[in-house]
Amino acid sequence: MHMTYQLDNIRLVLVNTSHPGNIGATARAMKNMGLSQLYLVSPKDYPSGVAVGRASSALDILDTAVVCENLTEAIADCSLVIGTSARSRRIPWPVLEPDECAHQLVVEGQNQQVALVFGREDRGLSNEELQLCHYHVQIPANPEYSSLNLAAAAMVLCHEIYRVKYRQEQSGEQVEQPWDKEMATVAEVERYLAHLEELLIQIDFHDPENPRHLMPRLRRLYSRVRLDKMEINILHGIVTESRKMLEKNK
Repeated sequence: MHMTYQLDNIRLVLVNTSHPGNIGATARAMKNMGLSQLYLVSPKDYPSGVAVGRASSALDILDTAVVCENLTEAIADCSLVIGTSARSRRIPWPVLEPDECAHQLVVEGQNQQVALVFGREDRGLSNEELQLCHYHVQIPANPEYSSLNLAAAAMVLCHEIYRVKYRQEQSGEQVEQPWDKEMATVAEVERYLAHLEELLIQIDFHDPENPRHLMPRLRRLYSRVRLDKMEINILHGIVTESRKMLEKNK
């Protein structure tokens, strides 16, 4: 008997999309590949008849699309976030190949909310947005013309996700959950980082006026480690007790 792998916990997030046709074409690509959860961060022109026209028979995906003000809101409840990036940044981040990206999303998406994030057509995701992601994914392409249209990039990665689902179902392999506790969400990690920053300021380790990339590097560290909910609670407790002790010894 073949296992059935569901893709309902995998969301595609489009950030600040300029052309509504790309929203419709992405919805169509999602429908082709069995995905259904579309989140739109401050789209320039939406709702739109152009988006509806390009969506073809995927109007149900547009009808249920969630519109958010910022990326943090769109991924708050996700425990895995992968951002598309066409170039390396000042602070290097773990990078996945498209097939590795798809495998991570399908496996972790069996019991937790996960997200694949696409940036603006002209300049992609900002450094701050990319730093909210656990991994970046890059689609190999002709180095002489490597810039993919947004909807084309979405189709490539949606197809990779469907291939993982198809292969897993055909093989009959059951996905084993790699961890004993549920992973922390983006919102939970962000709350902890804000809490930690308060402590670092209090002990004069961190100067917000001259940050020297400290918090992005700590965010990268915790993204790489992939904290679970129990670990987040332990770390919060350490920060809380440290701050109490500092206040007591003033």
